[in-house]
Amino acid sequence: MAALQSLDPNTPLFAQFQERTGPVVLANTFVVPKERAEAFLALFRRQAEFMKAQPGFVSLRMHKGTAGSRLLMNVAVWESTEALATAVGNPEFQRMAAEFPDDIVSYPHVFERIDA
Repeated sequence: MAALQSLDPNTPLFAQFQERTGPVVLANTFVVPKERAEAFLALFRRQAEFMKAQPGFVSLRMHKGTAGSRLLMNVAVWESTEALATAVGNPEFQRMAAEFPDDIVSYPHVFERIDA
């Protein structure tokens, strides 16, 4: 399973799920060894298809770092933190998440939009 790390150590992902708000954006940055990139993306696409069918899902985009970067970033919009937390807690999603190799690091964080 990929190692989960917090971008903000004061606000771990599961604490963010307790905040009842929405819509929200899940920005998840992955550090993926170059030799695992294709296998990672194949598994991620399976997960994405599952998530797209979950209640409260709005949209999803995957991005890759430039200049040979090992970073990939998923940006997913959900109607609420509750919908996102329910989808992430689904046993089928957990089974797929366990398939990611241990040398992949994931930095998920939930955001809500503000006016700039």
